Amino acid sequence: MLYIVKRTQLYLDDDLWQALHTKAAIEKTTVSDLVRTAARKHYLDDSEKRQKALMGIVGIWKDRTDLPDTETYVRNLRKGTRLKRLGIL
Repeated sequence: MLYIVKRTQLYLDDDLWQALHTKAAIEKTTVSDLVRTAARKHYLDDSEKRQKALMGIVGIWKDRTDLPDTETYVRNLRKGTRLKRLGIL
């Protein structure tokens, strides 16, 4: 996958700056990498998991024979008397 990288600048409180530098030293990485990882985890992980879950259920009922035909079901719903009862028709 090709990523387009954008540069940004952050202003950090002293305590956060120190915590990130300490963590980066312990993990032998950079503060930038810690921030990218945290942002990705916080803002992207849930949507990627949700996308995978949704894609996993696509077509899950396609082979079921115990369900009525979808087109017939929808057409029967549209033949209802709701609009007439509400005085719209």
